[in-house]
Amino acid sequence: MNALSIRSDYVMDIFWGKKTIEYRSWSTNYRGDLLICGTAKKVHGGIPGYATCVAKLVKIDRYGDHDYGWRLAPFGLSGSYWIEPIPVKGQLGLFNVDDHLIKPAPVTGPQDVVAKRWFTEVVAPLIY
Repeated sequence: MNALSIRSDYVMDIFWGKKTIEYRSWSTNYRGDLLICGTAKKVHGGIPGYATCVAKLVKIDRYGDHDYGWRLAPFGLSGSYWIEPIPVKGQLGLFNVDDHLIKPAPVTGPQDVVAKRWFTEVVAPLIY
């Protein structure tokens, strides 16, 4: 799956559905599932070096000559989704992560009844 490294606290904003646009200085023709990975840099509130969700890249808007807004689909049945956290060594630009490593979480998103327990047991211990 195509993957993108992002500062880990911003990854958590995407994870919670608060950040629906990722700003970049470059564009891509790719549209579809994008594994969202936290950079290795330790930032308070983030999970450095881990992928925690798959965001569906649906559109890229251009702002001026060198700025792009990558629009991410909301979490839900045919959109973005949480995964079991996996350690990933990020790279610049889009990079590939083996599909067999990516396992959807047993919850459908923040509104799921068991999501809070899953988050507390699986994700919260990884937060820096």
